[in-house]
Amino acid sequence: MSSLRFKAVEEASNRKPVMVDIPKERPVEYYASKVFNRAKMFQYLPLKTYNALINAIDNKEPLPREVADSVARGMKQWAIDNGARHYTHWFQPLTETTAEKHDGFVEHDGKGGMVEEFSGKLLVQQEPDASSFPNGGIRNTFEARGYSAWDISSPAFIIDNTLCIPTIFISYTGESLDYKTPLLRALSAVDKAGTAVARYFDPEVKHVIANLGWEQEYFLVDEALYSARPDLVMTGRTLMGHESAKNQQLEDHYFGSIPKRVEAFMLDLEIEAHKLGIPCKTRHNEVAPNQFELAPIYEETNLANDHNMLLMSIMHEVARRHNFRVLMHEKPFAGINGSGKHNNWSLGTDTGTVLFSPGKTPKENLRFITFVANVMAAVHRHNGLLKASIMSATNCHRLGANEAPPAIISIFAGSQLSEILNKIKNSDKDELIAMAGKEELNLGVAQIPELMIDNTDRNRTSPFAFTGNRFEFRAVGSSANCASAMIALNAAVAEQLADFKCKIDGRLADGEDLHHALLAEIKSLLLYSEPIHFDGNGYSDEWKEEAAKRGLDCETNPALIFDAYLRPSSIEMFRKTGVMTHVELEARNEVKWEMYTKKIQIEARVLGDLAINHIIPVATRYLSILLDNMVKIRELFPGNKGMELSSQDAVTVEKIMHHCSIIKEEVGKMVNARKDANKIENERDKALAYSLNVAPCLDTIRYQIDKLELLVDNEMWPLPKYRELLFIR
Repeated sequence: MSSLRFKAVEEASNRKPVMVDIPKERPVEYYASKVFNRAKMFQYLPLKTYNALINAIDNKEPLPREVADSVARGMKQWAIDNGARHYTHWFQPLTETTAEKHDGFVEHDGKGGMVEEFSGKLLVQQEPDASSFPNGGIRNTFEARGYSAWDISSPAFIIDNTLCIPTIFISYTGESLDYKTPLLRALSAVDKAGTAVARYFDPEVKHVIANLGWEQEYFLVDEALYSARPDLVMTGRTLMGHESAKNQQLEDHYFGSIPKRVEAFMLDLEIEAHKLGIPCKTRHNEVAPNQFELAPIYEETNLANDHNMLLMSIMHEVARRHNFRVLMHEKPFAGINGSGKHNNWSLGTDTGTVLFSPGKTPKENLRFITFVANVMAAVHRHNGLLKASIMSATNCHRLGANEAPPAIISIFAGSQLSEILNKIKNSDKDELIAMAGKEELNLGVAQIPELMIDNTDRNRTSPFAFTGNRFEFRAVGSSANCASAMIALNAAVAEQLADFKCKIDGRLADGEDLHHALLAEIKSLLLYSEPIHFDGNGYSDEWKEEAAKRGLDCETNPALIFDAYLRPSSIEMFRKTGVMTHVELEARNEVKWEMYTKKIQIEARVLGDLAINHIIPVATRYLSILLDNMVKIRELFPGNKGMELSSQDAVTVEKIMHHCSIIKEEVGKMVNARKDANKIENERDKALAYSLNVAPCLDTIRYQIDKLELLVDNEMWPLPKYRELLFIR
């Protein structure tokens, strides 16, 4: 075995679980201890300031500057009392990571010393350099000014010794350069439009809140093995590697006993997350070996998204303490399941009503069907845009494989809801059919109590499924910022609800009663959205053909999928809802195309280097050994006997030479294709060239290397193999 690989495998095999410093208190006692939440605000702020801040948060109103000064004083004191020495505006640029610039709580005192200072001006606004972040041409390199501004709805928190203040990030000319700004706009739009429709059923409703519950899937790999794989280090996935004889085919890892090393990591992560107010609740083994999942209690969408971005950051830090590396890539290993981040999304009112939950009265069921029908219409109208919102160079490896939703957006409603929707569509009467709640299931076994069965099943093949009182957007990738999908979804639903309100008000103005007006428009929406409704197997080839006939967006090339953002219907939708301007959309698409190109470019460079400088030399060395062995056999056994004894080696030699020849040829083609693509100035055309001419070379080269892995002496193979990477010891 090669020395580096041998040392890595030996080191990983000898790992023991790391002891976790478990707090003496119960989680409920230290939960949010590092968060400037309402309890801390009440403790550290003057009552007048506290009331003004809470009023601004709850009623979505601007915060006066004098109140900001008072908040800053209290926030600074709380941060210093908890060991903070610096503060930062924590924001989410278009890199799909987070960013921060740290400043100390210090100013000159005018006497040669320093004082600890933090004003409302510093709390509300900072000026980070905007030139080096992706901006899609909005900013020139020499135009560096950008602004970050405090998001009062997401509480500040402390990481290590730094006070982190969640903020938006915009250019000097006011365009958004982040995910939070358009997300807040989309949530505001769906609040306004949703509230207007909800008041048909309850005039007391003041706000509609979008809630999000993400499910974060991820892989863990031992740090030593990770470091011995340059492809994992540089790209987040294995660019080569033959399947292990055993992977997930026995289905024994899913929900299995959690390995002790992993359980220690999970416990440590949960403790850190709970201190930061991230409500982690569920943990389990996922389908693939070394794959796991973490899920929280649902929260308001903006806060939930902040918590997911924060969690992904601290996951990497905690993993290092346990000698792991976290892989967030959607498909880090070929031949086994990839990772998603299912976004469970719902709408609720400030009066406590879940708008996607069936009720006990005809009025409640009418409200339920109203909002479901509008969501289905919105998803149908913008199915291409929703697909574009979750597409990336990494997620395209996962979508369409037999463990993930296909690259076609459809809605699963379940048998009971589908039956009701069909009866409404086909009925001549203005009546609703009640949707049953949970039903009892008696198994006939005395030791087992009666079970409560939900009114809808789950469909793992559906990218957008109704699951009882929410919709599950399953197609979101594990490494993605949830905001991308939530911006598109909430904006699309806001547009649809606003259109619905206009039509209902028009009918009411013509003298029609509300009940009949609602049912008539619902029926119209259900008929319109019929093509998007599909409860069958989304993995089947038949569905792909059927989806095309229905007029759904079936494009699979990421570079072309991104075009959906710039369709007239998308531009108009984002304009009407106030979420993004045409300029911002064009800029974001430039960034999407550029990021796609760069990721494929990096993968091509890494694979080319590994193939030519690692794999080929090892294969050549082994080839030399085989040839030398053949010569010696024929010298020892002259004639036909020697030929027969060396014939198997001759076959292996021929195969190795064949694979090496193709690898060299394909690497050459890939390099030339990359050079040709790099000459293209238009970002869309360059991304298209990379997707059509460079990306296919990666698969071809990988296939040949994986064949070599089975031929070359195991002791000589330079990189840790799948059987070593995928099973935590």
